[in-house]
Amino acid sequence: MDDLYLMTVFVAVGDGLSFAGAARALDLSATAVTRAIQTLESRRGVALLVRHTRRVTLSEAGRRYLEDAREILRLVAEAEAGASDANVVPRGTLRVTAPVVFGRLFIVPGIAEYLRRYPEMTVSATFVDRTVNLIDEGFDIAIRIGQLPDSGMKAIKVGEVGRTACASPEYLSRHGVPQHPTDLHKHRTLAIDVSSQQMVWKFGVRQSAMSVKLKPSCGFTGSDAAIAAAELGLGIVHLPTYQVREKMASGALMSVLTAFAGDTVPIHLLHRESRFGSSKLRNFIDLLTARLRAERLAS
Repeated sequence: MDDLYLMTVFVAVGDGLSFAGAARALDLSATAVTRAIQTLESRRGVALLVRHTRRVTLSEAGRRYLEDAREILRLVAEAEAGASDANVVPRGTLRVTAPVVFGRLFIVPGIAEYLRRYPEMTVSATFVDRTVNLIDEGFDIAIRIGQLPDSGMKAIKVGEVGRTACASPEYLSRHGVPQHPTDLHKHRTLAIDVSSQQMVWKFGVRQSAMSVKLKPSCGFTGSDAAIAAAELGLGIVHLPTYQVREKMASGALMSVLTAFAGDTVPIHLLHRESRFGSSKLRNFIDLLTARLRAERLAS
């Protein structure tokens, strides 16, 4: 008898605490179940079950072994499913979520490449500037910017991003260029939250880190509107560098306070799938990871 068969029988007995129930569930005879448990205990050299007159219970060793056996059988099942799925053309739907601007700039091109490779797939993408619960809201994959809390999700680091304070050349010529973060109190500043009454901008690195509390002159719903307002000379905006990189390259916006730039924060690709997951998700993860790591997101 191989070990996987013995584990399968033991898990069936341990889950139901019944030899007869395990026999019915596995379509085996009671004798076959009894023989499998005896063989398993003999090989392990420990009693896994405690037999009583009318019932059976798990020994302490049995409780530990049951938990380990369940996990081993789960991984084996996933590995088998992944292997059988390897040569199957991906079909179905993936649900993806990311922050709004990051999604537009980086996830949409990744989706386009994915659908060119796998035309029988469909992708549903939701871009929102809030933390989405993958399980409750039914998403397969999410992009997270910032430190991750502990969770049961699988996370793949795909890059880092810093933040940049910037304004239009026209604004800076009229109001001057701030030389220190505290100079921002004398400037018009723009918030990416329309309801924000106060905001905190962080500058500096590690031991020299500093925070500046500011009352925004204008608040907007989302980064795109705030960037457009900064272009029009309404004030200074403080955003992830990738969001304003093109505007700075074109000269529409100019970076300020670069000597006080803060630490970068990580970007993770978050998903629920095991390493033996479906090919449709594995292929998307591999493609997106390669694309994002190739981007110079921190600059």
